[in-house]
Amino acid sequence: MNRFFSVILSVLLLVALNSCNNGEGEGGTGIIEGDVMRVLHPDDNYNLETDTTVAAKVDVFIVYGDDTFYGDDVETDDKGHYRFRYMNPGKYTIFAYSTKPDGEKIAVSQEVELKKGATVTVPTIYIHEGKAYGTSMIKGRVYARYYHNSNYRGEGWAYDQRVFIKRDSEPYHFDDVRVGMDGYFYFQKITPGDYTIFTFTENLNEIPDTVTRSIKVENAGTIYEIPDTINIISNV
Repeated sequence: MNRFFSVILSVLLLVALNSCNNGEGEGGTGIIEGDVMRVLHPDDNYNLETDTTVAAKVDVFIVYGDDTFYGDDVETDDKGHYRFRYMNPGKYTIFAYSTKPDGEKIAVSQEVELKKGATVTVPTIYIHEGKAYGTSMIKGRVYARYYHNSNYRGEGWAYDQRVFIKRDSEPYHFDDVRVGMDGYFYFQKITPGDYTIFTFTENLNEIPDTVTRSIKVENAGTIYEIPDTINIISNV
């Protein structure tokens, strides 16, 4: 009797193993490989230009079929290449992580289907990182007319004028910048939301006032420009 149950148990175990081996995962002869590129988003770049390099020594993860957790991971080599060996035929999801400035990880994935004994190349995965990643920029221009004792002294771009920014949901500004020699000012690393830009002007009696502009930031990775020049009077 014990021998009978032992034979039945062995058969069931063999069937279970064969079933596992026939699904997505390790145990086959297929290869899944590809490359990962790193897209850098530096700040102090007033055109939001990016720099793309190979993503060396980056973790890449593979999900078997419809699993809800990854089955294995490998590290890219010095050229950003990775390879998963000995894979069974089936559907797979490959992913790596982009990293926001606050440390939040965002998965970037590609799906592939592997035939028995084949080698499949995954479309290149582009991961993003850098201080400006996931943010936008607001730019504008300030023009000044200069007076002294109510006498006109000239006009031009308002070099070194302070410009402030506040969120409409908050009472106070959270950043300020200086106007450049070309009249432009830039606020970097701005997240979506409603903002007010303001600076100070004066009348000829040197009484100060504010000049404001409202602007809505809707998307990341976009330059939002205030369409009209901000004009001020400055007593020097």
